[in-house]
Amino acid sequence: MKPGQQHSLFEDSGEDTRPLADRMRPTSLDEVVGQSHQIGPGKALRSMIEADRTPSMIFWGPPGVGKTTLARVIAHHTHASFIDFSAVTSGIKEIREVMKQADAQASMGSRTIVFVDEIHRFNKAQQDAFLPFVEKGAIILIGATTENPSFEVNNALLSRCKVFVLNGLTEEDLVGLMRRALTDPRGFGNQDVRIEDDLLRAIATFADGDARVALSTLEMVVLNGTEEEGVTTVGPETVRQLTSTKSLRYDKDGEEHYNIISALHKSMRNSDPDAAVYWLARMLEGGEDPLYVARRITRFASEDVGLADTNALNVAINAFQAAHFIGMPECSVHLAQAVIYLSLAPKSNSSYIAYERAKKDALHTLAEPVPLTIRNAATRLMKDLGYGQGYRLAHYEADKVATDLQCLPDSLAGAEYYRPTEEGNEGRLKERLAWLKGIRSKARAVSVNRQEAPSKAMETLIHFFRAENNREWEAYRAFLHPDVVWHLHGERDRTIRGVDEYLQTIRDAYAGSDAHFRVEEAHEAADGRRVLVLLVDNSGRRSFEVFDVEDGLIRREYEYLLG
Repeated sequence: MKPGQQHSLFEDSGEDTRPLADRMRPTSLDEVVGQSHQIGPGKALRSMIEADRTPSMIFWGPPGVGKTTLARVIAHHTHASFIDFSAVTSGIKEIREVMKQADAQASMGSRTIVFVDEIHRFNKAQQDAFLPFVEKGAIILIGATTENPSFEVNNALLSRCKVFVLNGLTEEDLVGLMRRALTDPRGFGNQDVRIEDDLLRAIATFADGDARVALSTLEMVVLNGTEEEGVTTVGPETVRQLTSTKSLRYDKDGEEHYNIISALHKSMRNSDPDAAVYWLARMLEGGEDPLYVARRITRFASEDVGLADTNALNVAINAFQAAHFIGMPECSVHLAQAVIYLSLAPKSNSSYIAYERAKKDALHTLAEPVPLTIRNAATRLMKDLGYGQGYRLAHYEADKVATDLQCLPDSLAGAEYYRPTEEGNEGRLKERLAWLKGIRSKARAVSVNRQEAPSKAMETLIHFFRAENNREWEAYRAFLHPDVVWHLHGERDRTIRGVDEYLQTIRDAYAGSDAHFRVEEAHEAADGRRVLVLLVDNSGRRSFEVFDVEDGLIRREYEYLLG
């Protein structure tokens, strides 16, 4: 050694100073712990590796389950060159340089395996840089990711890779791995280390399926064990100190975020307060914004509990306010209270379903004008035009209901959106609704007797038009006379005869169309058998039509297209 030359403390000792997790990294498939569903005997991935026919692939799984290990095992089994990329340190320039080298090797018949750790951290441009080389087979790409590749990997690149899902290691897997480390010369095989099985299991539980955490923790407890006469003993207190703080696996911006909020929602929906509180704790202790959780709980209160327990929304709103005022960690108990209450509350999604039914009509039927009777008559002109004419204030009516007041447009008259359940408080609402329907039905019967209701012909057309706008063709067919004739006058005159031809013609006209119409004017002949109608559709086109009605069925139709 030259004067003044320094040397490492372990230069001549031959001691391997790498971390235990790195020293114990498997070099063959038989040493890989877990993942038997992918690399067990006869499994497709194992067969491909052993036959050296590895395609481009993505390993998807939580940290510490062997994604990098499998990539290195593949490198060991193949005759290809192996290049290790990190998404953190590599840019497009580095990628292109390596790809150029790989392309040159491919032209000489040599293959290159490119392993990209944390491929989800590569942006679109970086991922796109791999694509042409994967397409032409210049490289075999192996990507590793903890995030759902459906969201994080470009579709073009993903479509050219086989995705293999790797699972978190079981407690038995981790205990077996640590036992091997205690006896293997690469680990502590050259030392006399004594640690009870229950302590190994405690470490395995702490590691939560992560082999790297398990081995790193084992290394720390051994290094902090008590050494006496060449024997290192690891006691419970040492393990307890080094496993006292557990870091929960939770990414507020990743797939696990959506999986756990889904688990919380569905646990409450299934009336399981224990599961719901557990998932709540997973989110809050993982660092989730409590206001996000509170907003989801508030939505649940109306979507899934709804009118079965109207206090549920109050509980949810109060929990939101508490979370807003005091934040974490104090607000955790308020959110837990709300979650437990909502889990145990009776369930009804009738409000949610009612809105969805109404939304469908609002989006897919013509924007019907508000009935004149219930329009706001704010000016004299509006009153002169009939706004508010015939309106009766319910407060002054018997039973506080104006029974003959129609509040829906004509084309939707009689539509039912809210259908109550019998859960909790909603049972009383169901009884109330049934009573209201009863008194309104009785009032309509009286109105018919007084000849105040639409005639039979007009009633037929109301339901006929509604069925057409809703594309309810079986109901539509029921209003057609067996010998129906339709005289159509437009760009060219046509005559359609019979129910089948009539129905086929109208269905062909609506194919691929969202056209809907409304009645602008309707006039009835004195004998009640002929109705004259002016229609306008949602594109502004008008038609004048004459209907002859016999016994509630349309016998003849004359249609004149006005443009």
